[in-house]
Amino acid sequence: MNASLKGRRALVALAVLAAALIVPAVASAHARISPAVSLKGELQLYSLAVPTEKDGLTTSKVVMTVPNGFGIDSFAPPPPGWHMQVASSGSGDSAVVTKVTWTGGHTPTGEDSLFQFLAQPASAQTYTFQVEQTYSDGSIVNWSGPESSDAPAPTIQAASSLGGGGTSTLTIVALVVGVLALLVGLFAVIGGSTGRSLT
Repeated sequence: MNASLKGRRALVALAVLAAALIVPAVASAHARISPAVSLKGELQLYSLAVPTEKDGLTTSKVVMTVPNGFGIDSFAPPPPGWHMQVASSGSGDSAVVTKVTWTGGHTPTGEDSLFQFLAQPASAQTYTFQVEQTYSDGSIVNWSGPESSDAPAPTIQAASSLGGGGTSTLTIVALVVGVLALLVGLFAVIGGSTGRSLT
């Protein structure tokens, strides 16, 4: 009974800690890829969210450079108005996506440009993405810095397993990040739809 109670308390504490770590990241409006924690060798859906932070401008182009070992299988259709171009090395079944460019969009201030893709990390490690964001005035933000910078590079952590003692931590973090990503995406879609219906 005592062990069970301690386990539940630890689970609650981890959930609170995960939320505390993730919510500021969303509030700071950095470019991010979610879920932030996933399982190596497993195909799953990822989302790239890039915020439009400059007043009176729109995001018109997003370029994502894919790290080695992070295999993208396919892409969800981009949001209305956006067009996608994929660069890869190799050919046929051995082709590896190295860079993705989305252009033609007009994501307004306060909203995220949201793109989704199915991918599979090859090994247990931290994957760091380079994201270049172009605004309607031609200015560019390179999301490629360290975590402490104003424009940190998006990262994800791939784990070798979710078994054993690490299950609670990784599962909670992945679930919370996934839910937040879905909410951000939903708000972006709703906001975009509302904006378009009013014009």
